[in-house]
Amino acid sequence: MAPEVLETKGTSVGLWKGSLRLLGNRLAAAAVIVAFLIVLVAILAPWLAPASPTAVDLGGRLAPPSSAHWFGTDEVGRDIASRILYGARISVGVGVGAVMLSAIAGTLIGSFAGYRGRWVDQLVMRSMDIVLAFPTLVLAMALAAALGPSLWNAALAIAIVKLPTYVRLARAETLSLSQQLFVRAARTFGLGSGRIVTRHIVPNALPPIIVQMTFDLGDTILLIATLGFLGLGAQPPTPEWGAMISVGWKYLLDQWWYPTFTGAAIFVTVMAFNLVGDGIRDLLDPRSRE
Repeated sequence: MAPEVLETKGTSVGLWKGSLRLLGNRLAAAAVIVAFLIVLVAILAPWLAPASPTAVDLGGRLAPPSSAHWFGTDEVGRDIASRILYGARISVGVGVGAVMLSAIAGTLIGSFAGYRGRWVDQLVMRSMDIVLAFPTLVLAMALAAALGPSLWNAALAIAIVKLPTYVRLARAETLSLSQQLFVRAARTFGLGSGRIVTRHIVPNALPPIIVQMTFDLGDTILLIATLGFLGLGAQPPTPEWGAMISVGWKYLLDQWWYPTFTGAAIFVTVMAFNLVGDGIRDLLDPRSRE
């Protein structure tokens, strides 16, 4: 049997066994199910929402939860359940986009910096050190304010502040992988730096980067909500969780349902993705296996 066939079969068996180990962890398995349901709800929001997320009904403003409005209504009579469902689309979708943008750019930059070394490596790493010198939230707020308050500018700001994590992680993996025999063989056969990095180093550096992406997804969703709460993210009447809480907290004492259900959605989503990240980390880390 050809070596590549054996390698493919071995990889498939490894992934299958790894999936069984992940499902064997009850907490991680429950988190995977919850995260899957959240993504499914976000995709099916137009069909699941009981009403339009932006339809105003001043006569039914601040109505308590009922069969007509599962989570009540807000200050202008909009259905909170519908806004939370559509908010899942925005928070999860933009969170995934920001994490993927940061991970792809950071992995390529860190891999080339680690492989080329010398002044390229020094320039890239010192630039990342400057970004890391600022608190994540403060820098995200400054970038979002400079770019202008909008959902996509907030996502871009978050992608920039998350960039150093992937650059440093990819660089560390590259420094280790560049000494491996298969990379030396590729260099001996005359392959260029770009092809070695993209074809040999980056694919082998993916496991820790995937784990970091899973962890960052929950944190990114929380950052998007924070910027929305501060008025630097999604703008009204967009049904974004942080922007909803920025108004809803004022009604907490009398109309508790307004901010409570939205905050619960953020809590469950962030917790689920963080627990999935824990499970994937244990799955891919040989030291954590029994």
